[in-house]
Amino acid sequence: GVGQHTEQEGGLQGGGEGVWETACRPPGRRPCKMQAFRIWDVNQKTFYLRNNQLVAGYLQGPNIKLEEKIDVVPIKPHAMFLGIQGGKLCLSCIKSGDEIRLQLEAVNITDLSEDRQQDKRFTFIRSDSGPTTTFESAACPGWFLCTALEADQPVSLTNNPKESVTVTKFYFQQDQ
Repeated sequence: GVGQHTEQEGGLQGGGEGVWETACRPPGRRPCKMQAFRIWDVNQKTFYLRNNQLVAGYLQGPNIKLEEKIDVVPIKPHAMFLGIQGGKLCLSCIKSGDEIRLQLEAVNITDLSEDRQQDKRFTFIRSDSGPTTTFESAACPGWFLCTALEADQPVSLTNNPKESVTVTKFYFQQDQ
């Protein structure tokens, strides 16, 4: 049946970009649409994992290698999926009751689809202002990725980006 192929070729209906995706995917290599970025907040804190939680702090000496790169799959010019650990853990925005929180979910970033409603929680909108970038949750508009002022606190989400107790501006650079 011809009709069964639409599922795997996700992205073809999005204006034809999907064609390139298959073309540049050598066997056994991870798809080239995932890119690694370095992220650090304006206070120079980098991200690392502690007890399966993403935290931001000042890594020094041998700990520098604990720094997590952010794996990015762009979906629209300013929207993207964000993951760590080679795209095996993805950042999502979860509503539970009145609470909105950032969660790491064990899904493969390349399996997410912008067309699936349940994958919307993984989508972040990137906004650049000068050299810095903010990340707003697409599923929870008005909620931004943030770090605490103190070091070694969890990376989380805030709906008050102007508040001085959190940092929502990040430097975000493609990893060379």
